[in-house]
Amino acid sequence: MRISARADYAVRAVLELAVRQGDGPVKAEAIAATQEIPHKFLEGILGDLRRGGIVDSRRGGGGGYRLAREAAGITVADVIRAVDGPIVSVRGERPTGLEYTGSAQPLLPLWIALRANVRRILEGVTIADIAADALPEPVRELAAEPAAWENP
Repeated sequence: MRISARADYAVRAVLELAVRQGDGPVKAEAIAATQEIPHKFLEGILGDLRRGGIVDSRRGGGGGYRLAREAAGITVADVIRAVDGPIVSVRGERPTGLEYTGSAQPLLPLWIALRANVRRILEGVTIADIAADALPEPVRELAAEPAAWENP
């Protein structure tokens, strides 16, 4: 599984809005500068996040972006889906839409299990968790494993 630049930037932008929640709307330029995200690229991402119900926007001098709902109600999976679509796909298709024959038949349950595991992590972590530096214990345990930090 790969996390696209678009998904990484989207999570960072939503996180930036979460930590500034009490400051009123935040301009895209401020998010881009703070998170070192190309401004034009961020504008497209924020549009997707708005259409996905993750952020709201207001035009004008006092305008900008804010979360459309509480950070505790937005998961990392919600953000990724809003900008990239399905979290796990095989050749651009959802695993449940695939069919294999012969010796490849055992691949389907493998892809389904992979999707379930990725979803368990990404749907179990909210933007509020990240903003508070309070990742759920199962995530912290996985990240604490030395092998998790190795690139085979």
